[in-house]
Amino acid sequence: MLMRRPEEECGIFGVFGHPEASNLTYLGLYALQHRGQESCGIVSSDGANLHAHKSMGLVADVFGNQEIFKSLPGNSAIGHVRYSTTGSSVIKNVQPIMVDYSRGSISVAHNGNIVNAQIIKDELEAYGSIFQTTMDTEIIVHLLATSKASSLLDRLTDALQRLQGAYCLLFLTETRMVAVRDPNGFRPLCLGKIGNGHVVASESCALDLIDAEFVREIEPGELIFIEKDGTVQSHFPFKKVTPTPCIFEFVYFARPDSTIFGKNVYSVRKEQGRQLAREHKVDADIVIPIPDSGVPAALGYAEESGIPFELGLIRNHYVGRTFIEPQQSIRHFGVKIKLNPVREVLKGKRVVVIDDSIVRGTTSRKIVKMLRNAGAKEIHVRISSPPTSYPCYYGIDTPNRKELISSSHSIDEIRRYITADSLGYLSEEGLMQSVGIENTFCTACFTGGYPVKFPRLAQEPQLALFDKELEEQ
Repeated sequence: MLMRRPEEECGIFGVFGHPEASNLTYLGLYALQHRGQESCGIVSSDGANLHAHKSMGLVADVFGNQEIFKSLPGNSAIGHVRYSTTGSSVIKNVQPIMVDYSRGSISVAHNGNIVNAQIIKDELEAYGSIFQTTMDTEIIVHLLATSKASSLLDRLTDALQRLQGAYCLLFLTETRMVAVRDPNGFRPLCLGKIGNGHVVASESCALDLIDAEFVREIEPGELIFIEKDGTVQSHFPFKKVTPTPCIFEFVYFARPDSTIFGKNVYSVRKEQGRQLAREHKVDADIVIPIPDSGVPAALGYAEESGIPFELGLIRNHYVGRTFIEPQQSIRHFGVKIKLNPVREVLKGKRVVVIDDSIVRGTTSRKIVKMLRNAGAKEIHVRISSPPTSYPCYYGIDTPNRKELISSSHSIDEIRRYITADSLGYLSEEGLMQSVGIENTFCTACFTGGYPVKFPRLAQEPQLALFDKELEEQ
């Protein structure tokens, strides 16, 4: 059984030392729902035993019954929201994972992707380990269980030092919570305080919802123990490397009201729009965003250019993941069910359309045609990031390289494909200036420069695919 490609687009949240730990974790997951919509789960501890509830579906659906929280007692809990790749969206892969082993019980929630997972799994299976899921997260539990070290800290260190790639982890035992961020710091993770209790979250917006105080970000390579008496112990057991946090968290993935990697996401995205206006000026009547992700950059573009900001597209926020199209096909149905043009705003206007990225180009093409059908005179597309030409293997779900339009087409070819009058991308330099902090970010999705290399294992199909895509660079 092969490991699936990443534990992509996940959010983790934990509360330690609060009488309403499970309820607060539910609310924290609600705030992190943008990081995963296919499944969710909570594991709690009452000091003697761990208790779990998890299922496929949105947080509100899985935890919609107040009675569920009676089955999640205790002062500590961790939770997880997940978005998976095709083929692994099944109940057995819902996190947090919970296991009993010779030293007690432990649960783990993971955001990221371990690139050497298959090699470790093959090795563990050769020595008799039996895997219940297709997730890379499960290898951590097996490594922990097979470690001969005496203390939990040493066992975790043994296990985690074997891993390569991206991981933010939350562990819960009967009496402790442990938070870990990989040495590269690919994904965000922060520490908060609520009363006498402690909170750990993928993003600070989750702290805001429960009125928790933001204390600090958990540093790359840091392992934090939160003990039964409420003390917090910080350890740095890994070999130090230059951190490479993911730049795409700023471009698209993180919520605008979060602070990650030391910067507010909304402010960065607005500055991306300003920089985009400096780099790609155009004579136009209005600036409109592709909602919701394009809104801050569009505001910045409008302010810098002096072109009025308008809402030319309205998003339907109540669209599920699947829907049934009428038998008599409706043109651009998939886009139109989510976005609808405001004809009175667009008619006869020269329009600047702001979006965060172009992936395959098919959606952009449909949106441009929809705007033109609504009466737009000219359509100038501006993208608040550089061309996305390479897939991410560190925890964000992007297609393989052949499906990324900018990997094989010039900007003018993309412009012609999406049928825009002009097309401009923010430069790499402009993106870094927008972030405004000196940091060595991971920009692999733009440049193909992967900071953590992939192991060579040609006989394993998944990693062979990694190899093939890297060789094509």
